[in-house]
Amino acid sequence: MTDKARAAVLVDFGGVITSSVLRAFTDFGASLGGDPRLPLDLLSRDEASRTLLADHECGRIDAAAFERGFAERLRAHGADVAAEGLTARMQAGMSIDRDMLALLGDLRAAGRPVALVSNSFGTGTYDGVDLAAVADVVVISSEVGIRKPSRRIYAIACERLGVDPEESVMIDDLQQNLDGAARIGIGGVLHTSAADTSRQLAERFGITA
Repeated sequence: MTDKARAAVLVDFGGVITSSVLRAFTDFGASLGGDPRLPLDLLSRDEASRTLLADHECGRIDAAAFERGFAERLRAHGADVAAEGLTARMQAGMSIDRDMLALLGDLRAAGRPVALVSNSFGTGTYDGVDLAAVADVVVISSEVGIRKPSRRIYAIACERLGVDPEESVMIDDLQQNLDGAARIGIGGVLHTSAADTSRQLAERFGITA
């Protein structure tokens, strides 16, 4: 049973086209010798860290400024960490999910329009991936000045694809981002694996490659 026949796919990068961001950040936290959850806890609950992340993802501060500020917040909570290269170290455990790249390639080959909708983080995040080969449209938060889960970033992706939100599905590993997309009528797939996402797209939305 499908929710509604939909044609277009919006897809996240970190945690969908890559392995888990949350796991990578936790692994980084463990490497600091204290509570492995510290980086994620700060980014989700510490007001200063949350502001740094929002400003960075929206392009108001660059990676170096985020690294300086976040290293300071980590040090304030007992973690001895250098600022330079911090975002690269936080993402060091992430790898590209070749099965997801194959799924997106198959969808595009079948005529399904695909938009990448990603909150930017650090530098070099997209290195090693030909984004033009992954998606018809690429919407990066720092380039448009808006980040997920703001409904406007999803609207921009739909506008650039030339589709209505009601014709689209968002694939993301974070429920809050799917909730943001749902506010303008975009269907949602909570990603855990390429196989499960492919199944959900087909069974719930009638989107097949």
